[in-house]
Order: sequence, then C-alpha cells, then structure tokens
Amino acid sequence: MELRQLEAFVAVAGELHFGRAAEKLRIGQPTLSDLIRRLEREVGAPLLTRTTRRVALTQAGVELFGRARAILEDVEGAAAAIRRLADGDAGTVRLGITPPAAPVLAPHLADALHRVAPEVDLAVRRMWLPDLQRAIGEGALDIAITCGPVTDPPGILSEVFCAEPVMIALRDGHPLADRETLDLADLATETLGMHSEALFPAWSLALQEVLDDAGIRPPSVEFADTDLSAYRWPAQTEIDWVLTTAAVAGVSAGVVLRPLSPARYLPYTLQWCPIRATAAAVGRFVHLALSVDVPPGWVSQPDHLRHTGSG
Repeated sequence: MELRQLEAFVAVAGELHFGRAAEKLRIGQPTLSDLIRRLEREVGAPLLTRTTRRVALTQAGVELFGRARAILEDVEGAAAAIRRLADGDAGTVRLGITPPAAPVLAPHLADALHRVAPEVDLAVRRMWLPDLQRAIGEGALDIAITCGPVTDPPGILSEVFCAEPVMIALRDGHPLADRETLDLADLATETLGMHSEALFPAWSLALQEVLDDAGIRPPSVEFADTDLSAYRWPAQTEIDWVLTTAAVAGVSAGVVLRPLSPARYLPYTLQWCPIRATAAAVGRFVHLALSVDVPPGWVSQPDHLRHTGSG
C-alpha cells in the first residue's frame, strides 16, 4: 500500500466525484482510477460503488476513509516537523554559561530566541569555566558563553560579540562616592575586594585583564562572601572598593555604583563547533546571538554582525 494510493482514495472519498478528485490531485482520471483499483486489490475489498450518476463509499470504504486521513495527517505532521528541524525552527540547543552571563545576557538571548523560534528548546546550564571548556571540547554542549579571555579547544570557533560596562562599587561614605564617574587610577592605592579565582575563574580573569589594561595593581583582599555578587563585602572593613558590573552587583544598601571614565568593558565570548552541530537550531541560535541587539547599556564587539567599530 502506497501513500499516493491513500491520497487518491481520500480525495475521491471526500469529493465523491472522480473528476473533482483528479483536479484536486492534479492527475488524470485514468491514473486516479488505476490507483483506486490497485488499493482495492491490496485491501481485498471494494471501497467505492460507482454508477454513471454517483460515487458512494462501501462499508469497507467508510472504515478506511477515517484511518487513511489519520495516516496522511500523521505523515504531513512528521514532514512538517522535519522541515522545522531542518530550518532551525525546532530542536534543542544545549547552552552552557558561566555565572556572570546568568543575570542579563542568557535571559536576553533566550527571550530573543523565543520570539523568532518558540519551538526551539534552549537547555541552559550554569557551569564553572573549566567544566564549560571541557564540555564544549567534548561535544557535551552545543554552545558555550563566558566572559573574558578563553582558549579555543581544537575545532572550536570563538566569537567575542558583546561587552558589559565595568563599574566601581564604593561605600556611600567613601570620599569619591559623590563623583559621577571614576578613573581606575583614582583607586590604585586603595584595597580592592576580589573573588577567589578558584570559585569564579572566568570572572576573575576578565577583571584582572581590565586592571592590566588600566596599568594598575592595587592591593587586594579576597572576599569572605562566596556569592558572585559579594553583596556582603561592606562588612569587610579592609576592603575599600570593588570592581563589578551593574548586573552582578545588583542593589545593596549603603553601596553606590559608579561608571568608569574612560569606560571599560567586560567582553563575552561565544564558542561553538559548526561541524559538530547536529541541529540547524544551533546555527540559528549562533546567528541570532551575533546579530540581535545587545542588552541595554551594553556594547557590541568585533565579532557581532552589527558592530560599528565603537565601544
């Protein structure tokens, strides 16, 4: 039994007219009649009664009509699902992120993906940098996003596509707290609070690069707090200031955030392996991440498809 035989039968059973059914299928009436006869031979029973004036379903035809329609609908649904997968409109994307990407960037990209491809399942995992890089290298992830400088495992492409402004956090009673902007050099001799590199390697490396680019090496003390926001840092009296971002710092009582002048940014890198991607949705997500507007207040970076060279 062939699908085209079922299609022919359903067309005739629906129209109860060979001429109209043939036009609907865009085939000749002799071909249509032959398909019906072959189907009747295969099922071993007449499906239609024909006279010069009318076409009617037999009892066997009534039974097959409902089943045949269901079969054709299932086939059409399966074909549509395959087309959606092939076009990147459906499927699963396994995304790994380090903690700094969690507050703003990951939700921003997830919302953008849902708007254009609501049937794509974005499975997001928060991971430490060593685990993230191992997973993307081994193929346990489709895409990895982290902040700061990263190495490229074999076969992995890296795209530095957006960046978040770096801010300085001060107690509201600090002598510099009233300034609208701050230069890192203004705090070069004051004690900086820093995360443990073992706890937040990607974040720590990225902020160290900001300090290196500014040419300063302030004295530093490790946070007692193990949360990325380190919101309890004001209780550590030996700490004078913190290098952070608005998304990570959040709002803390008695603390003010000030932008840097000149502005400095925390870059984010997307990594993926095109030849290993098993779903078109992976490529679609990568293209979206590299072309959608960056979060408000952020700037694009050189690998963003709409980067203009500023920022």
